[in-house]
Amino acid sequence: MNPNAHSQPSAGQRRKVLVVDDNPVIVKTLAFKLKTKGYDVCTALDGAEAVTTVRKEKPDLILLDLSFPPDVGHGGGVPWDGFKIMDWLRRIDEAKNTPIIIITGGDPVQHEKRSLEAGAVAFFHKPIDHDGLISMVRQTLGEIPTPPAPGFDATFTP
Repeated sequence: MNPNAHSQPSAGQRRKVLVVDDNPVIVKTLAFKLKTKGYDVCTALDGAEAVTTVRKEKPDLILLDLSFPPDVGHGGGVPWDGFKIMDWLRRIDEAKNTPIIIITGGDPVQHEKRSLEAGAVAFFHKPIDHDGLISMVRQTLGEIPTPPAPGFDATFTP
């Protein structure tokens, strides 16, 4: 089982995924794809809403964008970004150990390594490979086995 995965839900309980992105079209698309795969979905369009939603909904997994416009509604231009949101989430009990998958249109060369070092379990560049993302969601939540590392032959017997 994935060490980052939350415990398995009891029978009949659906896993909950929080989608955090400032683009409503991406939020709706990801929510639709996840719901069709049997997940409960909650959404947030900025950092403050993400923190509030995590405290209220206690998701099993978070899909998080990195790029957000200044939060002019909260403090006159607080520069939230996905890294600041991750930092905030890691400080609150409800999300301290919640796996985070980064989804961003930002430069993957600049952001992928930093995202993984900051504690994300995976990184997806937009446009998103939805099948790959759903597979990673399922792996992260321990619903399907994690594939072996490249070069590892699971069928080898000495």
